[in-house]
Amino acid sequence: MKNQQADLEWRDDEIPVSLRFDDPYFSLGNGLEETRHVFLGGNDLPARFCEGFQIAELGFGTGLNLCAALLSWREAGRTTPLRFTSFEVYPMTAAEMERALRAFPEALRVAPPILAQFADGKTTIDLPDLHAEIIIGDARETLPKWPHKADAWFLDGFSPAKNPELWEANLMSAVADHTHHNGTFATYTAAGFVRKGLAEGGFAVERVKGYARKRHMSIGRLDTLT
Repeated sequence: MKNQQADLEWRDDEIPVSLRFDDPYFSLGNGLEETRHVFLGGNDLPARFCEGFQIAELGFGTGLNLCAALLSWREAGRTTPLRFTSFEVYPMTAAEMERALRAFPEALRVAPPILAQFADGKTTIDLPDLHAEIIIGDARETLPKWPHKADAWFLDGFSPAKNPELWEANLMSAVADHTHHNGTFATYTAAGFVRKGLAEGGFAVERVKGYARKRHMSIGRLDTLT
């Protein structure tokens, strides 16, 4: 599959919306606080942070989740590199990410060195306390080839109703295959077929309170030794 750039329109001149999936890239409320609730809180972070901790993500988007994770890593006093891998098929440009992150000054504060390297065509980002890689391509093809395992997953594709390919059972199984024992996932969606796919992959899945007006989200821990 040929890689393509994101196809965007801007709502209220600040919220990027995917024309391909007819879905905004972040919460119409406070996207940074939603990231903290869903992906950090849902994976019990920063409490689980340790040297060499590996986060993996489906859907890089604006880079907001990476910025939030790096902020949390630094606030926890960690100085060795956080490892962060994201799978993205339709990447934004660095300029588009910078424009989107202006909505979140706290996240934008840590973004410039990340965006500068991405703007130079690099998909591996190295800072003193961060090693990030953005793997461009269809995750159904690229994730099974990834040679590593994650301690925590951020499952952040567009809505399962609009982007079912990123939530299909085989991909959820690949997520489980690339998770350390006792590793976790978190996602904003509580869609039944997503939870079923993750459970069949080996996760003990829970439906818990979502962010703000969203009633439910899903979290889970890998309870197999695979």
